[in-house]
Amino acid sequence: MPVVVVESPAKAKTIEKYLGGDYRVLASFGHVRDLPPKDGSVDPDADFAMKWEVASDSKKHLKAIKDALKDDQNLILATDPDREGEAISWHLLEALAPALKKGSEVNRVTFNAITKSAVTDAMKQPRQIDQALVDAYLARRALDYLVGFNLSPVLWRKLPGAKSAGRVQSVCLRLIVDREMEIEAFKPREYWSVHARLATPGGEEYDATLTSYQGKKLDRYDLADAEDAAMAVSAVASRDLTVTEVSAKPASRNPWPPFMTSTLQQEASRKLGMGARACMSTAQRLYEAGLITYMRTDGIDMAPEAVMAARDAIKAKFGDKYLPSSPRMYKNKAKNAQEAHECIRPTDMMASPDKIRVSADDQRKLYDLIWKRTIASQMEAARMERTTVEIGSRDGQVGLRATGQVMLFDGFLKVYDQGRDDDEGEDGRRLPAITQGEAARKVGKAFSAELAKAREKGGDSPDAPGLTTAPGTLASTGEDTAARQHFTQPPPRYTEATLVKRMEELGIGRPSTYASIVTTIQDRDYVRKDQNRLIPEDKGRLVTIFLTEYFPRYVSYDFTADLENELDEISAGDLMWRDVLGRFWRDFTKALDGTSELRITEVLEAIDEALAPHLYPARLDGGDPRECPLCHQGRLNLKTARSGGAFIGCSRYPECRFTRPLSAPDGEEAVGDRVLGDDAGEQISLKNGRFGPYVQRGEPTEDQPKPPRASIPKGWDANAVDLEQALKLLALPREIGPHPDDGVMIEAGIGRYGPYVKHDRKYANLPEVDEVFTIGMNRAVEVLAAKPTRGRAAAAEPLKQLGDHPDGGAVAVMNGRYGPYVKWDKVNATLPRDLDPADITLDKALELISAKAAKKGGKKAASKPAAAKKPAAKKTAAKKTAAKKPAAKKPAAKKASTKKAAED
Repeated sequence: MPVVVVESPAKAKTIEKYLGGDYRVLASFGHVRDLPPKDGSVDPDADFAMKWEVASDSKKHLKAIKDALKDDQNLILATDPDREGEAISWHLLEALAPALKKGSEVNRVTFNAITKSAVTDAMKQPRQIDQALVDAYLARRALDYLVGFNLSPVLWRKLPGAKSAGRVQSVCLRLIVDREMEIEAFKPREYWSVHARLATPGGEEYDATLTSYQGKKLDRYDLADAEDAAMAVSAVASRDLTVTEVSAKPASRNPWPPFMTSTLQQEASRKLGMGARACMSTAQRLYEAGLITYMRTDGIDMAPEAVMAARDAIKAKFGDKYLPSSPRMYKNKAKNAQEAHECIRPTDMMASPDKIRVSADDQRKLYDLIWKRTIASQMEAARMERTTVEIGSRDGQVGLRATGQVMLFDGFLKVYDQGRDDDEGEDGRRLPAITQGEAARKVGKAFSAELAKAREKGGDSPDAPGLTTAPGTLASTGEDTAARQHFTQPPPRYTEATLVKRMEELGIGRPSTYASIVTTIQDRDYVRKDQNRLIPEDKGRLVTIFLTEYFPRYVSYDFTADLENELDEISAGDLMWRDVLGRFWRDFTKALDGTSELRITEVLEAIDEALAPHLYPARLDGGDPRECPLCHQGRLNLKTARSGGAFIGCSRYPECRFTRPLSAPDGEEAVGDRVLGDDAGEQISLKNGRFGPYVQRGEPTEDQPKPPRASIPKGWDANAVDLEQALKLLALPREIGPHPDDGVMIEAGIGRYGPYVKHDRKYANLPEVDEVFTIGMNRAVEVLAAKPTRGRAAAAEPLKQLGDHPDGGAVAVMNGRYGPYVKWDKVNATLPRDLDPADITLDKALELISAKAAKKGGKKAASKPAAAKKPAAKKTAAKKTAAKKPAAKKPAAKKASTKKAAED
């Protein structure tokens, strides 16, 4: 029976069902080999020879495949149809070579969808492993290894607190940091627009905007301030207006092409709130279930049979009028064979979202998105009519314009409309019937109600589009004409969707890398996500500035894109992979050598200067932004902390101990030390420490080297804290009263995990910080009663049941305070950050449990010699053995951290 090998057990199960009993289908569980996480795994001096190592958890999977090959030496490698899939097949062949006898038949098959027809057709068209695709993989893997293992240690030595650098990861981070610095450097420019509420002779109202003033076309910044706007408002209000021209033009909108990887991630982010990683994980499950085609692709073309199936579905579901006379063909943008796959589409066009069976709601939502986009891509265009009305005064001094749009036929929009990241300003309002030459009567008092609402709410009026509020609104006496104040806006922060789009535009990364890159920079704490926007953390800024100062070429957008193109040429067979690596390594080593003599102080000075506009923003009083706000004599500069990382401190340290974090929260000024007042003869002050702002009673003395302190709670504006609030914080914990059951005092306070109430040894969280100062006895008792007593809490529901342990007992994935973990008996093993709980298998769980149990056993064993009273000679030997063990373990710890650093 031929042995077929695929990546995942879910995929294996589906394919075995399609192939029947004539084949044995096994899973490799992804890559079976990788570069060991240590120096020398890629040797530039030996023509970039690479040392591969079989992963410990892959040995049993390889053994199962080898055992199956004893019965039949016909091996079919059916991994994914891309560069990574080709590499997995190559690794499998290399690892299985000793088990294959002379004359064994090894074939490679690929299919773009896991359907019976696709799988059986693929089996009829076997081929050999594509060495060009493998070479491209080898080049990419070697490049990422060489950058990670050589650049990350430079970061660790020269920039305390930095975690890692990567060939594409660092360029992606630079995009986010550069955008943030653009936003900070942006200077808004004021301008005004003028609007009138008009009516037809029949009384139907519409809005128009001033487009010409004093006989000249009005440019964007011509009305520069309120005075200019007021004059324009008066000019419109004082003149009779007439419709001078009405034009209606037909327009149409064609559908978007079907999804490829980047556009799927963008739409999933906009419409479903899915991050890139969650999107790809969900799509993987849909693919393995046979519902969609392969989800890592740069292609937007669709197989002819799929196009005809989509047209049949459109005709059946929506009728002939929604079906164009000929199929729509979309040109594939991929430059080489590796990405020249089909688009992402349903495998069965008639399987609408309400008819499929999926195990999770997120899968249904993503399938719904893919199905609608695919069907819409083959539908008729939307047709509309756009009307423009020109209005002017008799003397030609003012001219206004009203626009509107009427949908004549919805076409593909009946099914799908693409989301937008930014408002494109398309006008969809419908105008009444307007005739050229008729009077455009101004509607007296038309804006009065809207302006009143706007001034009260501080927002736009829904009934008067274009109007804004006081203090930026001017109206004429009759309030039929109004002006709106505007300011130019900085570029928006990236979302995961717009970041992927920008990377695609620049040619950085490829479909299989987008999700991991965006996830990595967040896992490294270089970037945080706030309301779906990506904001660089200070350590992310430091890393980016360091790399742009000392390795500018390797975080250059053009260089990274050119290198990606070279990798594409390797996969097309046009370049030799070792030649590309040789050119890269020659220049890269020179850049590394250039940093060998750098001192940390030099690095900090360079970064301090580059980040000066961010670290030391201009002061409102025009003073020196680097002047120490505490002693007023020293200058602020960048310093490193003993624990790693950096902060801002005074140059007169230790005489002046002023410190603050690198940046204050958005919208807040940096907190400076100041005296809040006196209480019982002691000075109460606000200070800013390494871990944020706090209040303090008195100053350090010999008798009291550490005076009472209290941190400013999260959510409080430190700059607004007054003496009363400070005294409340310093008085915590607050006694509420004795508990009615046992008389033990109940207290309220703010701790490591937020606000709480406490009774004896029992703590219960409070929802709001302010409640700490107001909570009474009844509420405290109620909160405490609702908190389960330790040891008696109801067992948490598992996220996922995995099966039984070989030694008995259930194995499950649980959700804990510090994230998901695997539980068996009394062993709890934390899941790695890069492992999605939904993807974990029983085999992987057993591996984690085994490692955790071994670690626990090692610690207990190490403690036994110290507890037992042994003879002196034996004790010495035991000590020698114990002394040797840590030395043997240290490289392993370093390997693990270096492996993280090498990840791209």
